[in-house]
Amino acid sequence: MRYQITAYRRDEGVTTLLVDAPSSDEATANTAAQGYEVVSLRELGGWKLAARREPAFDLLLFSQELRSLLEAGLSLIESLNALSRKEEASSAKRRQIEGLIRQLRQGQSFSAALRQFPSVFPPLYLALVAASEQTGDLGGALGRFIDYRIRMDAVKKRLAAASIYPALLLGVGGFVILFLMTYVVPRFSKVYEDLGGQLPLMSRLLLQWGGLIEGYGWQMLVALAVAIAAGVAVFRQRRWGWGTLLRGLLRLPLLAPVRERFRAYALARFYRTMGLLLQGGIPVVTAMGMSRELLDEEMASSLDVALEGVRSGMALSEAMERGRLAPAVASDLLRVGEKAGDMGEKMMRIADFHDDETARWAEWFSKLFEPLLMLTIGLFIAFIVVLLYMPIFELAGSVQ
Repeated sequence: MRYQITAYRRDEGVTTLLVDAPSSDEATANTAAQGYEVVSLRELGGWKLAARREPAFDLLLFSQELRSLLEAGLSLIESLNALSRKEEASSAKRRQIEGLIRQLRQGQSFSAALRQFPSVFPPLYLALVAASEQTGDLGGALGRFIDYRIRMDAVKKRLAAASIYPALLLGVGGFVILFLMTYVVPRFSKVYEDLGGQLPLMSRLLLQWGGLIEGYGWQMLVALAVAIAAGVAVFRQRRWGWGTLLRGLLRLPLLAPVRERFRAYALARFYRTMGLLLQGGIPVVTAMGMSRELLDEEMASSLDVALEGVRSGMALSEAMERGRLAPAVASDLLRVGEKAGDMGEKMMRIADFHDDETARWAEWFSKLFEPLLMLTIGLFIAFIVVLLYMPIFELAGSVQ
């Protein structure tokens, strides 16, 4: 395997190396043996069929590299200079890093410089950096953010992995059904058109659909495309998105169990963000306000109730129970955290509990849903095929 390694050596500064090694651990060890300190590592390989496009600003990689350089003894401006030099001269990432350097040289704080690029650095990142400026522990703040992103990405990957096979089944099954309804059925309609009323009712309806597709297929396709484009335009005009559509679907009584799982996932993100902010030195009320955007409208209203309770002097555990945002396990951990004075750590444990619960449910649901989905698609395809061949069976029976 080939790896691209960003490394630092005092006499060379930051440099990019291409290393061939059986594994990432050996690539790191070989680079360290040459006197380099590894800043980041990325595996190379695979064919790129699409045109080369400039990648988006990788905040996680930027934080990892910046933290490594700071721990190696470089100052903040020196670290940013090193990160800027390793980027292409015309890249947007280099221009953004150079913008940060200019702000710092003009006397701005690092958090103020980051605020000039709101599309790159989210409010959570800005809050952690601003809090670290009071304690002088920027490396620690970056480390907490890195751990936060790694954990969040791990949960998302587990959920995505559980949905890959069902999505593949839906895609393949839908393609087969579409092929039957748009190509096979119209051919059968020509074969059976002379039989007329002798066909069974369901077969006649199916073949009428085939005739409709054959006669007006392109018009129907254009109408479908126009309807989709109009739906997308309405969503954009009203600033709706997939999240709005998903929340609308989750209000259906049939999807109540799924709604509870999404609620657990949202609570996990909320508590992890709260714990991260509290560990970074952010006050509880401020942390609650910053984490509010992670919740849907109903949960955000509940958080407002809890926030009013905290401002009036109520204990956080009691306020969260009042807002129905603390299940039994979370409530007990919050009480323990209030007594021990480590609310940040306890909120991280609450988030881990909800993440594990969500991952277990996703694995169980995928194991149950996949065979049911295969059975449903198979029965639907078999139903179409039987309807198509039923007249042949009847004709064969009448001949006998």
